[in-house]
Amino acid sequence: MTTTQTAPAERTTPPPSMRMRELVFGAACAAALRAAARLGVADALGERPLSVEDLAAAVKTEPKPLRRLLRALSCYGVFTERPDGTFAHTDMSRLLREDDPNSLRAITLWCTEPWTWDAWPKLDEAVRTGHNVVEDLYGKEFFQYLNEDAPESADVFNRAMTTSSVQSARDVADFLDLSGAQSVADLGGGQGHVVASLLEKYPTLQGTLLDLPRVVENADPRLRPGGALADRMRLVPGDCRDAVPVRADVYVIKNILEWDDDSTTRLLRNVIEAGGRGARIVVIENLVDDSPSMRFSTAMDLLLLLNVGGAKHTTDSMVRRLTDAGLAIDDIRPVNPYLHAFDCTVTG
Repeated sequence: MTTTQTAPAERTTPPPSMRMRELVFGAACAAALRAAARLGVADALGERPLSVEDLAAAVKTEPKPLRRLLRALSCYGVFTERPDGTFAHTDMSRLLREDDPNSLRAITLWCTEPWTWDAWPKLDEAVRTGHNVVEDLYGKEFFQYLNEDAPESADVFNRAMTTSSVQSARDVADFLDLSGAQSVADLGGGQGHVVASLLEKYPTLQGTLLDLPRVVENADPRLRPGGALADRMRLVPGDCRDAVPVRADVYVIKNILEWDDDSTTRLLRNVIEAGGRGARIVVIENLVDDSPSMRFSTAMDLLLLLNVGGAKHTTDSMVRRLTDAGLAIDDIRPVNPYLHAFDCTVTG
């Protein structure tokens, strides 16, 4: 008797109806990742596989629901269940560890914060109007809401941006040639990891970090009084959308020109006025049309629509934005696979 074997591709590729069912339950995957991150499952699981009972004792949960959580995540390659019923790490689950050098734990929490669950169901409204939905939900502009009403979420945001900045700061410093500059200002630069890396690269360079007061208060220890770079550093609390009270040879604007049109216009106007003719402005952004991870970048693009009415840029939209502001674009190059730099000069 002859049996017909199913080709591997046929076994592993789900039909459209199954894939659609999986997609509409995407929130379950996001919620499972958030739960694992908040419970510290990845941190509790070391290099040796653990039984669910031992893991549950470590993270203070019930074993049976923890097994269900781990089983769901293992379907996506986050953790793996071994034949003996124990669970072990995968390359993806290690990214949920706090101590992993490439940790995405903070990003996982930020993208699943409570406000996101309020906002996502209103995506059709945001698409219909082109405006954010957060102000209708909470009666306040997004960052005002975070800082005044959701300080824990604001802290998650700052940690996520810090993690992202730490991981990309060295790439930015290696990329930028500031050999002819005496001063650099990082606008909206979070804890200042980019400017710190630049000061370490150039021993005579003077630096400035401009960001909101509660962010600047927690700047990188290297930049604060007593730190290794403090004598060449100025910390300026403020909102670059309101004013840029900083004069520098070079201004770095990284991942903040994706806000709403009004905020972006005001920021560019402020930095052009501060720098004056001939100032160099380096804009560094993720581009939605030039990314190795289109699913992530397009998802973030939609999230920006929901919270600030902003958008991830395409190359063309960024060029239009910068030239309309009065900047001459001298060069466009990739910093790393995820970031592109637009090297600009103030011409008028």
